[in-house]
Amino acid sequence: MNFELPFIPKRPAKPRNSGITMMMDKGLSLKEAEHFIEANIDLTDVVKFGFGTAYVTRDLEKKIALYKEAGMKPYFGGTLFEVFYARNRFEDYLRLLDKFKLDLAEISDGSIIIDHDEKCELIRKMSRDRIILSEVGSKDSGILISPNRWIKMMTKELQAGSWKVIAEGREAGNVGVFRPNGTAHTLLINKIIAKVKPEDILWEAPQKNQQVWFVKLFGANVNLGNIAPNEVIPLECLRLGLRGDTFFDYLPKDYAERLKQVDSDTEEEEVHF
Repeated sequence: MNFELPFIPKRPAKPRNSGITMMMDKGLSLKEAEHFIEANIDLTDVVKFGFGTAYVTRDLEKKIALYKEAGMKPYFGGTLFEVFYARNRFEDYLRLLDKFKLDLAEISDGSIIIDHDEKCELIRKMSRDRIILSEVGSKDSGILISPNRWIKMMTKELQAGSWKVIAEGREAGNVGVFRPNGTAHTLLINKIIAKVKPEDILWEAPQKNQQVWFVKLFGANVNLGNIAPNEVIPLECLRLGLRGDTFFDYLPKDYAERLKQVDSDTEEEEVHF
């Protein structure tokens, strides 16, 4: 950091297992990726080539190399896995990962239906020689999954070998663990974390209000994903209490109460005047 401040929460150094930030690359140019790395090298853990963008991205191999050299783990979005799986090209997908030397991969079933036992078998197979993220939840807002089903799927996928389970939210943040208006399904999330360790979950949270909600619930070292490139630094400030939304979260209680009281007194004086 550029200077010292007290009452700033500790963030583990990379490579880390908690407090992960996943940036979603939906089509950055090679130069834009270089600029992103220059500004965010210490703040970004993994980079997802969103949905099927890897198929049409120019200089894909060079971008992957840039991210890896910066200590970030790049991977293809789960939708691309589903595209291959739906075409009965699973082995081709494994060869693609080998071609681009990707040791992180995502298995999801947000767009298609995969028998869950089969999905867990795919996780077991792929986790033998690479790190696996598996996603739970549908991209279709009309498909509702009970809390017990969320818990059962997450638990089984972690047992099968997933490093983290991703809680579906999409890049818009309006499905899965979120309502159509972007607010969190509080009851669902509370039931999930009662049975699944929060550190084993990566929450897709593209909207600022969602990021604030998770940071306030879990603290600075919550795992968050689908973060836009220009939102990684603002998110880090949320994590550290350096934005108004989380300003008082890490101050000692007496500090916070005194400062809030001063602010209240000032408002009263201004109104009286």
